[in-house]
Amino acid sequence: MTEPTAADVVVRPAVPGDRPAVDRLWLMFRHDLSEFRGLLPRPDGSFRDERVEDAFAAPGWAPYLFVKGGHPVGFAFVRALDAPVRVLNSFFVVRGARRTGIGLAAVREVLARHPGRWEIAFQYENPGAVAFWRRVAAVAADGAWTEEARPVPGMPELPPDVWISFGTAPRTAP
Repeated sequence: MTEPTAADVVVRPAVPGDRPAVDRLWLMFRHDLSEFRGLLPRPDGSFRDERVEDAFAAPGWAPYLFVKGGHPVGFAFVRALDAPVRVLNSFFVVRGARRTGIGLAAVREVLARHPGRWEIAFQYENPGAVAFWRRVAAVAADGAWTEEARPVPGMPELPPDVWISFGTAPRTAP
């Protein structure tokens, strides 16, 4: 099998039939985050998954699946589509597809589908996320973005999340 690249990655709305794949990708995502926040799985080996439920069923949410050559390689959950500022609530690319351009291509596609104001949170403890999200903001917002630390609601024991904010314009026809 060849190494994944950004070429030919398909970013599409996730449908109920995608739920098993998204559920498995979610476990990988939460496992990755556990390194930075000390999150432990529940006794059955799963992690909190209310965001997956919301992404598929709650108003104002949209789940996306990233597919490369028939293989699921990541997902994004967008919330607050019915609000003035959209939030990229969760974003994940499998390790085997990282640093190939797939993540940047996927996030740019998701942002383009919902032009306007955006906010994205990440953790300073995750150096890969820090570099990635700053790069996304620089590319997507032509350098017009802000960054601020905010406490994690209801979890004062955790370090603050870092939020980037920027706006995107509607796509222009080629």
